[in-house]
Amino acid sequence: MGFQTEFNSVCKFKNEQEIYELMEYGRGKMVKKGFRVFPTGQKVIAYTPDNLAIAIVKIVGYIAEINFQGEEVTEVEMELVRKLNDEESRIQTDLAYEMFFGDQEE
Repeated sequence: MGFQTEFNSVCKFKNEQEIYELMEYGRGKMVKKGFRVFPTGQKVIAYTPDNLAIAIVKIVGYIAEINFQGEEVTEVEMELVRKLNDEESRIQTDLAYEMFFGDQEE
């Protein structure tokens, strides 16, 4: 048991429903496995499960807990700052592959 620190510039969703709620309502949450530390108050780039940069979000809080199934999980609450345009998305996606996700398959 221990906390893992997230990259300060990456907020990667694993669930399309979480992305939809954020983009539709301007607020949302994401659930991650394990205990993690997120940079509360910081703006970060949000990525889809396919590693596509889609928005700038502000982390407003997180809770690390053991759920009813006995799993360590972290719920991250965020606000949508703004959606990225096509060019911004392409550039941020390319940079993320170079820095965090590894090489893209062409």
